[in-house]
Amino acid sequence: MIYPMFVMVMLTFIVLLFTLRVRIAALRRGEVSLNYYSLFQGEEISDLIIKTSRNVANLFEVPVLFYAAGVLYVAMEISDPLPVKLAWIFVIARVMHTCIHLSYNNIMHRLVVFGLGNLSVLGMWILIASSTDSV
Repeated sequence: MIYPMFVMVMLTFIVLLFTLRVRIAALRRGEVSLNYYSLFQGEEISDLIIKTSRNVANLFEVPVLFYAAGVLYVAMEISDPLPVKLAWIFVIARVMHTCIHLSYNNIMHRLVVFGLGNLSVLGMWILIASSTDSV
């Protein structure tokens, strides 16, 4: 379970760094002022800045449930390999979601991988909850 969680952390930092790079480039080109970033309003900004910012925010939404399930899996010393397989499905879906979102941005393609990832996290939680001996 540690490896899928590590890959998600790496994806998050890669997107954070990419977002920083996009924002700095926009500042240097004069497309946006530094004041914009104090409240994230008041100026027209490029689609790429919007997409990268939204993608970063998204990496702190459902993935929180993924990390919590992963930590529980490890802490409870669960031996069932299915939650780990579901974790990898989630990670692959999130990588695909990020690639689609930050490139050609087809909403239906994003929706499919986003849904698949969310269902895999739900499956992780169901399996972890069902593997407990006490309530």
